[in-house]
Amino acid sequence: MPFRVSREHFERITERALETLPEEYRQFLTNITLTIEDYPTKEDAGRLTADKEFLLGLFSGVPYPGKGGFFDIPYPLPDTIILFQKNIENICSTEKELEEQIRATLIHEIGHYFGLSERDLRKYE
Repeated sequence: MPFRVSREHFERITERALETLPEEYRQFLTNITLTIEDYPTKEDAGRLTADKEFLLGLFSGVPYPGKGGFFDIPYPLPDTIILFQKNIENICSTEKELEEQIRATLIHEIGHYFGLSERDLRKYE
């Protein structure tokens, strides 16, 4: 049975998960937006050839290794990590599982931000 929480509670859990990341990684998370949506759009799922109900998060932007600024001017557009709340809740049955899954999904999407592929990330899971 899915474990459901309010959007505000989900946001608080997400903030706590971000705070648990090592500072050596958090310092590079600049000009990045974290958003929470209920479900992915068809376009989101289509970009990854994934079924909508199985997509937990999505990184959209230019991976950090490819940013390189011109005259040290930072890349102008913010990158985005989206967490899909309802899909994450659908695979969790307790608050502890929800917290663990949010953190795991964040780490996965941040891995994409740092330029890791799906194959690279599977090695670390």
